[in-house]
Amino acid sequence: MVKFQFIKDFIYHRITSKTRHGVHSPFVYKLIDEVIYDLRSKDEYKNIEDLRKKLILDDRIITITDLGAGSHMNNNKQKAVSQIAENALKPRKLAQLIYRLAKIMRPSNMIELGTCLGITTAYLSKAAPDASVITMEGCPETAKIAQENFNELELNNIHMEVGNFDDNFPKIIAQYPKLDFVFIDGNHRKEATLNYFNWSLPKVHENSLLIFDDIYWSKGMKEAWEEIKNHPDVTCTVDLFWIGLVFFRKGQAKEHFKVKF
Repeated sequence: MVKFQFIKDFIYHRITSKTRHGVHSPFVYKLIDEVIYDLRSKDEYKNIEDLRKKLILDDRIITITDLGAGSHMNNNKQKAVSQIAENALKPRKLAQLIYRLAKIMRPSNMIELGTCLGITTAYLSKAAPDASVITMEGCPETAKIAQENFNELELNNIHMEVGNFDDNFPKIIAQYPKLDFVFIDGNHRKEATLNYFNWSLPKVHENSLLIFDDIYWSKGMKEAWEEIKNHPDVTCTVDLFWIGLVFFRKGQAKEHFKVKF
């Protein structure tokens, strides 16, 4: 039933969303034209995608600690790294979009909730090598594999926190005077997602970007996304179906966009 609704939502999104030519906001038009639809290959992608290929062939079995809403794919406690790489990693197209978003925003700090095997984290690190990247993972054995990957790619600006997001995220937010870039990809429950959003709000600024993953994952996630869009501090959102982008640009009329991706 969940899968049927997800497909239905996807089809409706494709019918109702726009390309850059249907967007009248100069900011969003430029974002779509120069970032979202920039599908050219980049040198920074190669090593990360080579690592992804290795992970898809990695037959090590690890024990999964799932502190979130689980997975539509498979909730077994024991999983092969290859299975996680196939089913849980962000697809190449989406991970590279997150890289481009991070690169154009030029953040001094980035926070990621949901490290998984570290592929998206690596893209964040490559996009802004002078920024501090804090990534959070609930599963110790998954985190261990991710750290191996960071070492292999020689990424030195990443710090990983292992444990419950509800405990770690407020502590990390407290370390920063402001939040530049936050990618929320974990615990896909309505209440948790809204907590992460509300905890971030006191530290966001005009150039902050919050990215919410899997905004159509469930009824609760769709409700959370609507509440986030309607918050008075939010001035612009871009719904790409797979992820939602949230901006806080002052002086801009409140607008919401659905964009094909």
